[in-house]
Amino acid sequence: MWDVMGELTYRVVGGTQVHPLLAHRPEVRSVGLVLITPDRGLCGALPSNLNRTAARFLLEQQQQGRRTAVLTIGKKGRDFMVRAGQNLVAETIGLGDAPALVDILPIATNTIRGFSEGEFDEVYLIYAQFVNTLVQRPIRKRLLPVEPPGDFGTTKVDYTYEPDRESVLDALLPRFVEVQLYQAVLESIASEHSARMVAMRNANDNAKELVRDLTLFYNKTRQAVITKEISEIAAGATALAQG
Repeated sequence: MWDVMGELTYRVVGGTQVHPLLAHRPEVRSVGLVLITPDRGLCGALPSNLNRTAARFLLEQQQQGRRTAVLTIGKKGRDFMVRAGQNLVAETIGLGDAPALVDILPIATNTIRGFSEGEFDEVYLIYAQFVNTLVQRPIRKRLLPVEPPGDFGTTKVDYTYEPDRESVLDALLPRFVEVQLYQAVLESIASEHSARMVAMRNANDNAKELVRDLTLFYNKTRQAVITKEISEIAAGATALAQG
């Protein structure tokens, strides 16, 4: 899809007409933010890091005099935006561990329609990028306008499009945005599972260490009590023998 889109934008965008999802606004006055967070807690600092990244982004936009609107996927982000008094225009919760592409279509449709109708001049995406089991990095990337691939000149492929290039690009660009959003949701779910696994392992290790410390303290206390009782008995027996 990336290669085909690069070739298409190279041939189509060079004309007089620019697709609405590729059009850069001369002045950015309103910004939309799609925030993807977990529905549940017990996954370490992952939700806090995502919400903190979103808060910094919104503060930057408001300092530049731009209107902001938030679309959330996940309860943690939704609850944070409600508490912060932000302009929450759409929400999706309860996607589960294996969502399908159709499950994120409402947010994708609202995002694409809002940008096409001029409600948003730019749309950004904040989600947890899955690096590895131990590292999940909050990422901020621009979702709209779509940035066409810059390496289209490296592939020398002559594609044939039916019915024409413009029609294929019209159908491809919305699907491309949806797939980007879907990929971000899947990476966020993988990051959530990894963060929860690490958090639960740390909690388990801490609990075991606490049990060891308490057991050692209990044994020392019991030994001290027994020693004290033996000393008292021996002192009493000595006193009786002397008397």
